[in-house]
Amino acid sequence: MLTQVAEGVLVHESEFIQSNCTVVQGRDGVLQIDPGITVSEMAGIAEDLHRLGQPVVAGFSTHPDWDHVLWHPDFGDPPRYGTARCVASIQDVLSQADWKEQVAEGLPPEYAGEIPMDLLGLITGLPSEAAEIPWDGPTVRILEHQAHAPGHAALLIEERGVLVAGDMLSDTLMPFLDLEAADPLTDYLEALRQFETVAGDVVAVVPGHGSVGGTEQLLERITLDRAYVQALQDGRDPQDPRVGPGAPLSWLADVHSWQLQRLAERGQS
Repeated sequence: MLTQVAEGVLVHESEFIQSNCTVVQGRDGVLQIDPGITVSEMAGIAEDLHRLGQPVVAGFSTHPDWDHVLWHPDFGDPPRYGTARCVASIQDVLSQADWKEQVAEGLPPEYAGEIPMDLLGLITGLPSEAAEIPWDGPTVRILEHQAHAPGHAALLIEERGVLVAGDMLSDTLMPFLDLEAADPLTDYLEALRQFETVAGDVVAVVPGHGSVGGTEQLLERITLDRAYVQALQDGRDPQDPRVGPGAPLSWLADVHSWQLQRLAERGQS
């Protein structure tokens, strides 16, 4: 079900770790951001849009992780965009003969049979200098940075005061670092600084996974994420509730431990 979070901006939350699909209404249809997880969920979103008389006229993937580059035939065949680095990353995966098997290894077993693969990753890279998504609707600024994944981008829907954060600024997930980057901790801190520069214009933040928040929650999440990353940088225990004994998802402690191990191997923690 689509829920309005601001004028002309609706969100669908998936059962899979609260994955959020964001829909922005334009003049002749909608921009669909990170469109969903399972076949049934995406078909339901398409049905909701049909009832609203709103075809999908453009799509955008905030980054190249499998759960952000999916698509469903009921959305039609509009242009689907990502940053140039995002597209280069997913095309590298798709160029391999066994890419479906590789992606399947990372799928959650309880949903694996419901995740559509045929249209995965068929997105077009925008020019590196592109500052906005090319579509006939509210201005959507592209805030590209190097945190979490190659070519990761948050989107600021300026006229609506909504920040679509991709896989960042979650209330349930601690920062997931891009451990293939040259300096993942500095990259993440720089992205958080970028979010701070626009925070005054934001009334709603939509994370890739987790709850939609308001201005106060946005600032709290920036502070919490910065504390986590700085603790790793300083070699301290982050004391983050998302990885502690009361963590919302038990497996996050394992991801945290894995990140610590990888950083230690690189001599960065």
